[in-house]
Amino acid sequence: MMGDTPMNRVKEFVKRRPLVSAIAAAIVLGVGAWLVFGFFGFQTLFIDEEVAEANPFVAGPGASGLAADETTEEMADAMNEAMDDAGKSGDDPVDEPMAEGVTTLAEGSFIGRGHPTTGLAKVITDGNQRFLRFEGFETDNGPDLNVYLATGPPDGSPEDFIDLGDLKGNIGDQNYELPDDVDLDRYTTVFIWCVRFSVAFGAAPLA
Repeated sequence: MMGDTPMNRVKEFVKRRPLVSAIAAAIVLGVGAWLVFGFFGFQTLFIDEEVAEANPFVAGPGASGLAADETTEEMADAMNEAMDDAGKSGDDPVDEPMAEGVTTLAEGSFIGRGHPTTGLAKVITDGNQRFLRFEGFETDNGPDLNVYLATGPPDGSPEDFIDLGDLKGNIGDQNYELPDDVDLDRYTTVFIWCVRFSVAFGAAPLA
């Protein structure tokens, strides 16, 4: 005769009510799958999201009063000369030519916090608009990553911050437009912040 143990009672319940047991098992599996893939975002650890946004202030065709074909040819010649002077091949990355009047207000390199993070963060403007731009950026992927512009040092936490929105990609160049009223003397640190778990993936001081 079977002993009256919790495990034996479960087995007996399953035998007597197979449909109810199957539904309960499906619910448990569904909740588990949501926790792993929905809440914890386990799959993001293995999936990179790459972006390649151009500098919003790159000099385009027709700049400086030249025709489009003349400007394109001139820009290509200038970049080729720059590559020759630096000893680079045509496959190496070259800085995009900036439009006239564009300046860099602040910049800084990313450091890893909870995850390895590299690249350059800089604030650029043409006198009308300001953008926070990441170049050569790379970090780990994760759930619910946002870009914060915050007060305090990069090794702290973003207590007073401006949320610039979702991180567009964990790899690649990308732009985030800054509101007109953002005080760059106050908000001096960029955070890649995991909202769901309150963890900084990386940070960059702006100076």
